[in-house]
Amino acid sequence: MSSLDSFAITQKWPAQHPDRIQLYSLPTPNGVKVSILLEELGLPYEPHRVSFDSQDQFSPEFLSLSPNNKIPAILDPNGPDGKPLALFESGAILVYLASKTGQFIPADTAGRYETLQWVMFQMGGIGPMFGQLGFFHKFAGKDYEDKRPRDRYVAESKRLLGVLDKHLEGRAWVMGDQYTIADIAILPWVRNLIGFYGAGDLVEFSQFKNVARVLEAFVARPAVVKGLTIPA
Repeated sequence: MSSLDSFAITQKWPAQHPDRIQLYSLPTPNGVKVSILLEELGLPYEPHRVSFDSQDQFSPEFLSLSPNNKIPAILDPNGPDGKPLALFESGAILVYLASKTGQFIPADTAGRYETLQWVMFQMGGIGPMFGQLGFFHKFAGKDYEDKRPRDRYVAESKRLLGVLDKHLEGRAWVMGDQYTIADIAILPWVRNLIGFYGAGDLVEFSQFKNVARVLEAFVARPAVVKGLTIPA
């Protein structure tokens, strides 16, 4: 019996490699944050696809690990004190994995909190606003005759991109020369906004030269290229 057998989620998604981090996810902007970081870290992990088509996210097994029925979630067999640790919420997972390994987060206290503020910027602003814009531009909301909701999220998304663009002036990454979990949190959402959501023209993305520059460097990283496709 492995240390993971007591977790109900392993009944639906059996662990073939119970000594590895178990990742339950999809290649969405939130999901790929964790797969990208795992690839950057080189940590052994086993991905499991949580299919929205079959509503896996509402299954009792998945809810036992992620009660908010959102991906991604992880199960680390080698958590604190050598005990398994289950986590949901992509931001919390990024902080945990970076802290566990001492990578992609500054070692000094001030740098650590400055990085976390930009992770929170994504979680509280970029993710929700870009996501709502995607709904009103690409999905069911696009059929609404009243475009005021869409335009509200367009305006707020442009404002957030402006904040980010100004911050990136003269910087290679969000934290300067150091590539961190702040970049891994933010940039998949930017990529999704102008790619999958097709909202580049709406937000006038061409004016955000610094964001475009950093995004280009981000998607060229080998770990990002791979992480964007996981789980297949």
